[in-house]
Amino acid sequence: LSGVKNIIAIASGKGGVGKSTLSVNLAVALAQTGAKVGLMDADIYGPSQPGMLGARDARPDVSGDMLQPVKKYGVDFVSMGLLIDNDGPVIWRAPMAMKIIHQFIGNVDWGKLDYLLIDLPPGTGDVQLTLAQQASLTGAVIVTTPQQVALGVAAKGLKMFEQVNVPILGVIENMSGFACKHCGKTTDIFKVGGGEALAKHSGVPYLGAIPLDPEIMMSGDSGVPVLESGNAS
Repeated sequence: LSGVKNIIAIASGKGGVGKSTLSVNLAVALAQTGAKVGLMDADIYGPSQPGMLGARDARPDVSGDMLQPVKKYGVDFVSMGLLIDNDGPVIWRAPMAMKIIHQFIGNVDWGKLDYLLIDLPPGTGDVQLTLAQQASLTGAVIVTTPQQVALGVAAKGLKMFEQVNVPILGVIENMSGFACKHCGKTTDIFKVGGGEALAKHSGVPYLGAIPLDPEIMMSGDSGVPVLESGNAS
């Protein structure tokens, strides 16, 4: 990873808060600014990036012992989902999964990048510790939804990065209110303001909120990131 200027982990202790959706769209947004961007799907057991990037059937090339990332929407990415059948489960013990993480770090030809985003799996275990210790993380972005059960787990993930001396770049609140396009009213389905409160309590930046939006859900299913809607390639 010597050619990568910034390595940023997208994390949360809890699953289902939208880390992968945020990672994909943040990567595409950075690429649209002209930056060279890579995306590592570090969720070995539940990889979702190939589907979100419309690359379920893509397979990476191999040059010598180096894996070549797949390029989609201006983003170079690797994922366990590129190495297995679409419906094939990964039934491995942790040491085998960690070997893949080591390969994603050391045996992928990332080249020169301005940003490498790492979409982390849920939890605060082996994958998070390995990447924090071996990938020289620039910082971590914590994703949460507003309700208390998600905030409590996100706080644990935030503290884990602090304990291994990885800077917290900020907190993002996802699924923050549903704005009805018919009546114009906003319904706080999962409450509101929890992400901002977590950031304030932890003394880290609050980066903003992302609403519940059917277009974001449909973009994930269609394989066209919402920031590429109408501009797919």
